[in-house]
Amino acid sequence: MSLPRITHLPSGRLLSTILHHQPLLPSIIPLTVPKRAVIQGEYRRPGQPKKTKFAWQKINFNFSKGLEGIKKHFTLLKKEFTDRWVGPEGKPIVEHMLEQNRVVWEFRGPESLREWTVSSDREIGGHSEAYLKLGRNNNTCFLYGTLSSTPPRDGETRYSGYCTMRSKQPLASFDRKKHHDWSSFNTLQLRVRGDGRPWMINVSAETYFSHQKDDIYCYFLYTRGGPYWQDVKIPFSKFFLTHRGRVQDDQHPVWLDKVVQRKIPSQSDDKTDVSLP
Repeated sequence: MSLPRITHLPSGRLLSTILHHQPLLPSIIPLTVPKRAVIQGEYRRPGQPKKTKFAWQKINFNFSKGLEGIKKHFTLLKKEFTDRWVGPEGKPIVEHMLEQNRVVWEFRGPESLREWTVSSDREIGGHSEAYLKLGRNNNTCFLYGTLSSTPPRDGETRYSGYCTMRSKQPLASFDRKKHHDWSSFNTLQLRVRGDGRPWMINVSAETYFSHQKDDIYCYFLYTRGGPYWQDVKIPFSKFFLTHRGRVQDDQHPVWLDKVVQRKIPSQSDDKTDVSLP
C-alpha cells in the first residue's frame, strides 16, 4: 500500500500559485449576525392558538353593564380624592412613617379569592389541574390539584407541567394601573403549610421598556410538609432576575415602588397542595 506523496512548496511559490488561481476560487459572502430586536413581539406559548380577533371585537356592548361600571369607577375616584387628603394610601403621615409591617393579602372570606387567579398548563393542552378554595374555618386558602409533566400532543410543546397562583393587577379608577409600594420594607413574609416539595415565589414589577415586560424576580421556597405552619421571611435582596424562565447574567434589585403582582408556581409530578392564611 502506497501513501500519496505530499510536496512542500516554498512560501513564495505557494503565494504565486494562489494568486494565479484566484479567479477560480468561489466568492465568499461575509456572514451577517442578526441582532436582538429591542422591541419584541408578544410571547405565545407553543401549542397556544393565535389570536385572530381584532381589538374592537372583544368589546362587550352592554348598556346596563356600562352604567354599573361608571358608578363603580366614580366611587373609586371619590375614594382616591379622600385618601389623598388623609395621607399616603389613606393613612395619616405619622402612621405611614412609623409603619413596621403591612398585610397585603389575607384570606378572610369568599371575596378574598377574587384577588387571585389560578392557572395551569391545561390552557395549552396539558394535563395539569389546579383549584383554589377556602379552608374549613374560612380563614385560610387551600391550593390543590394535580401536576403532570406529559406534554400536549400538538407537535410544538416539548416540556409541560405547571400550576400557578397569581395575584391580580390592582387597578384604580377607570382601569388605571396601580402598584404596590414596598420601598419602605426589606422582607417579604409568608405563612404557608406546604406539601414538602420546593415552590417558587415570583415577584413582578412594572418596567419602563416593553422588552422588559417578561422580567420576573424569583426565589425558591422549600416547604417542610406536615401539619405545622411555616413562617418564611424572604429578604428582597435574595430574589434573582429571570427573563422568560432564564436567569440573567446582569442582575438588578427588585423595583419595590412598582410591584405589580406576586406569583406562586409549582412544577413537578403527582398531587400538590399548599395552604395560605
